[in-house]
Amino acid sequence: MSSMDKKDMRIVFMGTPEFAVESLKALVEGGYNVVGVVTQPDKPVGRHQETLQPPAVKVYAESVGLPILQPVKMKDIEFLEQLRALKADLQVVVAFRMLPEVVWSMPRFGTFNVHAALLPQYRGAAPINWAVINGETETGVTTFFLDKDIDTGRIIKRKYFPIPDSANVEYVYDGLMRLGAELAIETIDLLCEKVAGDFDADKILSVMNEITEAQEESPELRHAPKIFKETCKIDWHQKASAIYNFVRGLSPYPGAWSKMVSLDNTAAPATKMVLKIFEVAKTEKAVVAEPGTFIVENKKVYVNTNDFLLELKELQLSGKKRMDSRSFLNGFKQVEEYRLEKE
Repeated sequence: MSSMDKKDMRIVFMGTPEFAVESLKALVEGGYNVVGVVTQPDKPVGRHQETLQPPAVKVYAESVGLPILQPVKMKDIEFLEQLRALKADLQVVVAFRMLPEVVWSMPRFGTFNVHAALLPQYRGAAPINWAVINGETETGVTTFFLDKDIDTGRIIKRKYFPIPDSANVEYVYDGLMRLGAELAIETIDLLCEKVAGDFDADKILSVMNEITEAQEESPELRHAPKIFKETCKIDWHQKASAIYNFVRGLSPYPGAWSKMVSLDNTAAPATKMVLKIFEVAKTEKAVVAEPGTFIVENKKVYVNTNDFLLELKELQLSGKKRMDSRSFLNGFKQVEEYRLEKE
C-alpha cells in the first residue's frame, strides 16, 4: 500500500485562541496543505463594545494568507457550502467549539481534535485547570476522532507531560500548547502513512479502526467543566494542600478569589472587598485560629486553613494592581482586622 503525500492531504484547521495558533503554525511551517481556517467571529471589546478584536488564529492565518471562515452558527447553509467547497480530506480541531455532525463528518478522513488532557480523563472545556486543581502530577495531550458525544471519540495518539508541584496553570498551558502542536503533526503523518488517495469509504473506516482505540468508560473518570467566576471562590475550610492546588490551577487566569470581611460586626457591608490570589506557599505551621483569618509575621501574610497556614505570595485587592505580599502590607496595614469569607 502506498502512503499519501502530506501535500496531497487537504486540511481545514479549526481553532480560536493562542493555544491553537501553535498547532496551525506547525502545519504551515511543516509544509502541510492547509486549504482553509475556521475560527470564531471577531469579539466586541472596550467599554462600549465599539472595537472588534480578531481571534489569535485569525491574526496568524491572515499573516500567512490562508482563507478564513468565521461562522456565527455552524449549521448556517452558506457556511456549510463554503466549507464543502474547500474539499478537505481532513479537519483538525484545536481549542474551538462543539461541531455538529454535518461539519465533523464532512471530510472523507474525518475530523480529529487535539485535547489538552489524557482522555478519557478530563473531558470538557477546562482540562488544564482541573488537572492542576486536582493535584495531578501528570497530564498530556490526546488526538481523537470526533463523534456525536463530547470528547468521547476513538483515540489516535497521546503524549505525556509532567506537572511539577510548583507549576501553575500557565506553565502547563504553555507546555501542552507546544506538545499539542507536535502531536497534531504526528497524527497527520500517521494518517498519511496509513491511507491512500484512492481508498473508498469502507477501506478508510477499516484503517481508522485499526489505528485507533475506543475510550474506556469508568465511574472514576474526572471531568473538566467550564469554569465560571463562582467556581474560583476559595473555601478556606479545606486542607492547605487542596487550596494550594486550587490557587495554582487558576493562576494567572481567571484567578482564585475570596471576599475580605471586617471582623468588626458593626462595620458597614461596604467594607467587603474582593482579594484575588495568584500565588501561595505551603508551610508546616499549624493553624492557630479560624479558617480564613489572617496572621502577619515578619512582614509575611498567612491565612489559616483547615490544617496548616498558607503564606500569601502574590495577590490583588479590588481596585489595585497585582502585587507581592510585602507591597500589599505596606498599603494595607490593618489586614488582621479582616477575614476571608468561608461562604
